[in-house]
Amino acid sequence: MGFSFSLLLFLASFPVILAQEVTHATISIDGTATVAVIDDNFVCATLDWWPHDKCNYNQCPWGYSSVTNLDLSHPLLSKAIQAFRNLRIRIGGSLQDQVLYGVESLKAPCQPFRKMKGGLFGFSKGCLHMNRWDELNHLFSRTGAIVTFGLNALYGRHQIRKGVWGGAWDSSNARDFMNYTVSKGYKIDSWEYGNELSGSGVSASVSAELYGKDSIHLKDIVNNLYKNSDLKPALVAPGGFFDKQWYAKLLEVSGSGIVNYVTHHIYNLGAGMDPNLVNKILDPHYLSKVSETFSNLSQTIQQNGPWASAWVGESGGAYNSGGRHVSDTFVNSFWYLDQLGMASRYNTKVYCRQTLVGGNYGLLNTTTLVPNPDYYSALLWHRLMGKSVLAVGSNALPFLRSYAHCSKGRAGITLLLINLSNQTDFIISVQNSMDMRLTVEENISGENPFVRGLKRSVSWVGSRASDEPLYREEYHLTAKDGNLRSQTMVLNGIPLELTEDENIPKLDPVRLDVSSPLYINPLSMSFIVFPNFDAPACA
Repeated sequence: MGFSFSLLLFLASFPVILAQEVTHATISIDGTATVAVIDDNFVCATLDWWPHDKCNYNQCPWGYSSVTNLDLSHPLLSKAIQAFRNLRIRIGGSLQDQVLYGVESLKAPCQPFRKMKGGLFGFSKGCLHMNRWDELNHLFSRTGAIVTFGLNALYGRHQIRKGVWGGAWDSSNARDFMNYTVSKGYKIDSWEYGNELSGSGVSASVSAELYGKDSIHLKDIVNNLYKNSDLKPALVAPGGFFDKQWYAKLLEVSGSGIVNYVTHHIYNLGAGMDPNLVNKILDPHYLSKVSETFSNLSQTIQQNGPWASAWVGESGGAYNSGGRHVSDTFVNSFWYLDQLGMASRYNTKVYCRQTLVGGNYGLLNTTTLVPNPDYYSALLWHRLMGKSVLAVGSNALPFLRSYAHCSKGRAGITLLLINLSNQTDFIISVQNSMDMRLTVEENISGENPFVRGLKRSVSWVGSRASDEPLYREEYHLTAKDGNLRSQTMVLNGIPLELTEDENIPKLDPVRLDVSSPLYINPLSMSFIVFPNFDAPACA
């Protein structure tokens, strides 16, 4: 039965294989030292404030997915979060600096966002009711979520000229909200200050000097409210787009130990309506451009605030709600997994994906909450890629992207390979830089591609006896029916779909003898686990 099924799967892909070029490449991994370290809970997803009538390009893709109206009792929502054991969730977004908190001391009525001409982003102020905050925390508690909450940094301020806000921050509403949170025993991992107010801002901006002074004030509030607590939440800021001078000034003014994590936002694919989104995603040179931002932020922190670490606080690829029929499909995972790998290399501790649900870029479908392909990419990364980042060398064409980490919760290393080429089939030789060669490159020239493909398709899956040869585990991700814009991801030939009981499916690897050739198909992504790789840095 298994053989027949695998054979059918292979035959379905036969025309694709005939059109492929075969290229040999060597990947060298240095397991002697780490080049960066990420957080155990590196993968993060956001919940935003956008109401259902937030629209872009004559589409309104947010539905009922916001902090205030998402169906928190939907079983798929809990299951999707619980699959990570501890999923980091950041609550924030464009309307964050217009949110009032409906605590008893709030003098204004607690009303929802409504469209308003002249309002920031075209909306009025909105309010978070405390009974809704209670419900959100019950969800977080029962699913093991790790919460970052973004606070309103414009409360009490006024616009002094177009796009620039000044005056003193009124911390009273935020403080009373935080006090309510503490009194209820709700666990908050970190409080974030403001959203996209750095540099020239998006819809509003605040000077770095004011922001730095406010950060000191907010840190005092946190220290005071949590003075009897064993765990003090971290302070995260500024949650904006990187501006070197502005960020440096923030760290200089706030001083040592105030801002724990420096957050920046990334939308490096441009506007969601761009017809070239797919071409950008599959262009290795385009993907690499944003490395300059990671590098510059890393240098800015080292020079001006070495006590702090970098987070990507929000990243959706394409801005204005993401790209329709792109951000929620298989092809987006080429961008997303490459971002996770690149951010890790630059010592980014946490990477928050815009969004968990909402817009076109949700990890979950906005209406049904069924996982989109990027959800499975995130889950595999979270389960397989450990904290320690390793150096990788490659002689491959730039279309093959490679990242390596110590494996998570076990010995050995995990290699992420991303093949952006639509026609090159890579045969990979993986080498330990200490000259321990793990994957023996076999000379298969002249071998019938059908026979080679068949060998791969019927690879034995399951546990092997302890006296059998060393093995590796492979997780190969492809698009269903070869359609890059499919909303179904395929793992080792099996479509990833909810089980009959509406549960997240198992993500099982194929296990192969470590000396067998390692093949990477065109337009595919693969996690390769080497449990026996000799990596002293991972000990």
